[in-house]
Amino acid sequence: MKQHYEVVVIGGGIIGCSIAYYLAKEKVDVALFEKGQIGLMTTSAAAGMLGAHSESNGEDTIFSFARSSQQAYLRLKDELYQLSGIDIGYKEGGILKLVFSDTDKHQLTPLLKQPTAEWLDKEEVKKREPLIAPNILGAAYIKDDVSVIPDQTCESFAKSARSLGASIMESNGVYQVEKKDGNYLVRTMHGDVEANYVVFATGVYGNGLFRQIGLDEELIPIKGESLIVHSEQHVLEYTLFHESCYIVPRNNGKLVIGATMIKKDWSDTVSLEGIKFLIEKAKAMIPSAIEWKIDHVQAGLRPGTFDGNPFIGRHPEEERILIACGHYRNGILLAPATGEMIRDFVVGKDINNGWMQTFRVDRRQSIVV
Repeated sequence: MKQHYEVVVIGGGIIGCSIAYYLAKEKVDVALFEKGQIGLMTTSAAAGMLGAHSESNGEDTIFSFARSSQQAYLRLKDELYQLSGIDIGYKEGGILKLVFSDTDKHQLTPLLKQPTAEWLDKEEVKKREPLIAPNILGAAYIKDDVSVIPDQTCESFAKSARSLGASIMESNGVYQVEKKDGNYLVRTMHGDVEANYVVFATGVYGNGLFRQIGLDEELIPIKGESLIVHSEQHVLEYTLFHESCYIVPRNNGKLVIGATMIKKDWSDTVSLEGIKFLIEKAKAMIPSAIEWKIDHVQAGLRPGTFDGNPFIGRHPEEERILIACGHYRNGILLAPATGEMIRDFVVGKDINNGWMQTFRVDRRQSIVV
């Protein structure tokens, strides 16, 4: 371990690994520190949907950011494979946002105005997914809302970053950051290093470090439980989505059923109540889901913010401390655009002003009550 790096990234989930990758591509001397194993925490419990449309109505700033990130995966799937040899599990097909009532369809009105969304009637949905529930009224089809396998994608970012010169330090957490001679002293479990820039990509686990650097904002855990299942038969071509729940088919033959949303729960265990909820949601979309076999259950802590948007930008008082936290349900989707945005802060490239304002760390202070 060297004594000085241009940039230190704290956190080895998909956000931190994406940042390290994009910085390394610019030949920035970057080190990433992760207290455990790369991608083992929240990232590994994600479903991997690249749902720019399923998480937005297409009319806000977050949508343009999400679309930029979603489209970045089109080149990353090959680029990362060439550098790392790891397949990120990019699965085409898209997503069906299911409609079971007039209320459901009304809520899709803004989405269906987008040129990338298409309305499918009941017969067309059943033609594409024969096992769909008989009481379906139709669905919005978004071809571009594909998926990846999160832990493989995170590992691919990390290995690719390393191949480009980044230092990836596992089992070496950061417990303190302080100013020193115009730079920053980063204290880790295995020694101190200095850095010109420090990037906090700590997910929900960054509140203690936030307080050390004078940030009042708090990341809120929203636990999500999910089931990994399989079927003896080929089941789904498309991701199914309804009322914030989903069934995601993966290229490896598994399906992910998710997810619960439990605020301010710091546990990473799965409850019987959560399993029951997920099974009922899956049955409502695919009645024969009751026959699927459970491989395992998992839970992760989504990092929430006061307004649901991530913090991506400079510390209000320390321009060389950068924050990339609070991605809530969309860490996998937003990882590439976040990595590019943090890279641009470091190397001085132009950044979309709307994105900077939406994700600025001190935006709460600008809200007029």
